[in-house]
Amino acid sequence: MSIKKKIGLGIASAALGISLVGGGTFAYFSDAETTNNIFAAGTLDLGIDKEAIISIDNIKPGDGFFRYFQLSNNGSLDMKEIVLNTTYEVADVNGDNAGEDFGEHIMVEYLYNASGKDTVIFQNTLAEIKDNPIQILENFPAGAKNAKFTVQFKFVENNEDQNKFQGDSLKLKWSFEAKQQDGTNK
Repeated sequence: MSIKKKIGLGIASAALGISLVGGGTFAYFSDAETTNNIFAAGTLDLGIDKEAIISIDNIKPGDGFFRYFQLSNNGSLDMKEIVLNTTYEVADVNGDNAGEDFGEHIMVEYLYNASGKDTVIFQNTLAEIKDNPIQILENFPAGAKNAKFTVQFKFVENNEDQNKFQGDSLKLKWSFEAKQQDGTNK
C-alpha cells in the first residue's frame, strides 16, 4: 500500500473516530407523547316563527294593526344582541306622491314581552328606521325560551290630504341579525 493510501486511510479512520466520540458526547435520553386535540366551532342560529309578520290590503289613514312573532336562539352560542334592519320599497301607482314617502305615514311601535310585561323598544315611522339598524334584544342565551314581540303598525291620520297614497303599496323587509357574545379565555 502506498504512503498516500496509508495517510488517506489514517485520516479517514481518525475522522470516523472523532465523529463517534463527538456523537457519543451528544447522546441523550428522549421520550415522546402525542395528544389529539379538537377545535369545534359553535353555532349561531337565530330562528323566527313566521315568514311574513304582516300582509294587509285596503288600509286607510287611521287604521292600526297588531302583529305578534317570536325569535328563538336555536344555536349553541349565546347571542350578544339582535339587531333589526329595515328596508322598503314604495309602489306609487298613480305617480302622484309628489316626492312624499309613504313610509313617513306608517308608524311602528315595537314592543318586547319580558315576563308578561311589554317594554317599548322604539316608536318611529318606517322612514325613520329605514337603513338605520336598531338593537331590539340583548343577551339572548342559547337554549333560552323564545323572545316574544308585538308590533303595532298604524297608517297615521295627519288631518291633511293623503289622497296621493290611494292605491299605493309598501313592501317592507325586516332582517334580524344576531351577533355573538364576545370571545373569552377558556
